[in-house]
Amino acid sequence: MTTVRFVAPFILTFALFVMFHGADSPGGGFQGGVIAGSVVMMLAFAYGIDSTRRWLDVRAVPALASGGVFVFVGIGLGAMALGGQFLQYAEYEALFSHAIKYGIELVELGIGAIVAGVAIGLFFLLATGFDHITEEETT
Repeated sequence: MTTVRFVAPFILTFALFVMFHGADSPGGGFQGGVIAGSVVMMLAFAYGIDSTRRWLDVRAVPALASGGVFVFVGIGLGAMALGGQFLQYAEYEALFSHAIKYGIELVELGIGAIVAGVAIGLFFLLATGFDHITEEETT
C-alpha cells in the first residue's frame, strides 16, 4: 500500500506525458489512457475494490469518458464552424498560433479520457462478478 501511494502520482504523470507527446513521439491517447486507468486498478488491488469504489464517485467514470467524447467532438466541430473539415486543425491558426499542435494534443487528451473511463468502468464491472445474477434471471 505504501508503494502504491508513492508510485501512483508518478504513473499518472507518465500517462499525461504519453498522451501529450502522442503527436511528436510514440504514444498517444490510447496508450496514455490505459496507463491512467491502470492507476485506479492499482489502487483497487492495493486498498481493495470496495474502498476504491467508495473513494471514486460513481459518476466520475462515465463523466471522464463522456468528457473525452465532448472534447474530441468539440475540437472537430469547432474546425467545421470555422469553415474547415472535421478535425482540420489548421482552421484554428487564424485564432492563435501553434493551433495545430494544441488541437492534436487536446484530441489526444480526450481520447485518453475516453479510454481511461472505459478501462476503469470495465474493471469495476468485471470486479462485481456474476454473483449478483439469481437463478430466476438465468432461466
